[in-house]
Amino acid sequence: MPAPLTIFRALADPTRLRIVALLREMELSVGELAQVLGQSQPRVSRHVKILADAQLCDRRREGSWIFLGLGPAAKGSPLLAAIDGWHDAALERWTIADAARLEAVRADRMAAAESFFNGRADEWDAIRSLHVAEEQVERAIAAMLAGRPIGRLVDIGTGTGRMIELLGGLAESAVGIDRSPEMLRLARAKISASGLPRAELRQGDMYALPIEDGAGDTVLLHQVLHYAQAPAAAIGEAARLLGPDGRLLIVDFAAHEREELRASDAHVRLGFDDGQIAVWFESAGLALAGTETLSGGELTVKLWLGARQGDSRHLKAVA
Repeated sequence: MPAPLTIFRALADPTRLRIVALLREMELSVGELAQVLGQSQPRVSRHVKILADAQLCDRRREGSWIFLGLGPAAKGSPLLAAIDGWHDAALERWTIADAARLEAVRADRMAAAESFFNGRADEWDAIRSLHVAEEQVERAIAAMLAGRPIGRLVDIGTGTGRMIELLGGLAESAVGIDRSPEMLRLARAKISASGLPRAELRQGDMYALPIEDGAGDTVLLHQVLHYAQAPAAAIGEAARLLGPDGRLLIVDFAAHEREELRASDAHVRLGFDDGQIAVWFESAGLALAGTETLSGGELTVKLWLGARQGDSRHLKAVA
């Protein structure tokens, strides 16, 4: 953690105070920050560098975009409480104006998301029609994770961020990871609209996740594994994130023979069976703690819950 003098020097500018206030509301790209602040991108970038050097913000590249979130010096210190304790009339006027422009950024994001989905509605509807309703799947996810806190949530292959929307309000913190910058921008639009203050989104690969060991309590692979060339490696990397009491939940298709999905929807694997998942869990140091089968369509959806071996609190009869 930087010295207090470094932190306060970084904040000794009204624009940088405004940036920190905006990043408390949502993650923003440099371009979006410039839009809200009414300043040029080069000028905003200089302010961001000062804040980043003081660990007051994090910078993450997603394709050609750079997104910003609060850094460890802002999250892990009494700084934000101290700022909240001061009342500066001039700064409060800026805060009101910034909040209005931030709503415009949210609206732009939602418009882009709606355009994306409207152009692909037929594709989404076609695959959804093959299995049970999403509402049923989500109820099963919530039921399987019930009984203990979600804690630190990590959603691998977050896509549109739906799992963070579903569970993020119950979590201590939430991180969504996806390889696609386009999907992350869609997720960011949805999550910012839902008002989840503790949610972060990061670009990353399922085989090399940008998170340290043991940083998650609940880790999800929701409809992701059938895209994996090496499912065992993806499960092993997900298990690396689990703390001592952590759980890994996989939601995917049961083994099937819909070969056309390889070409039409880029599915690499045609579902999985319990035996495969159990073996991969064991290799990753996990025990199969529970399963759920959701039939009712041409494709069957399965839930597999993994827990650290030897942690009997999570183990239950496999259904």
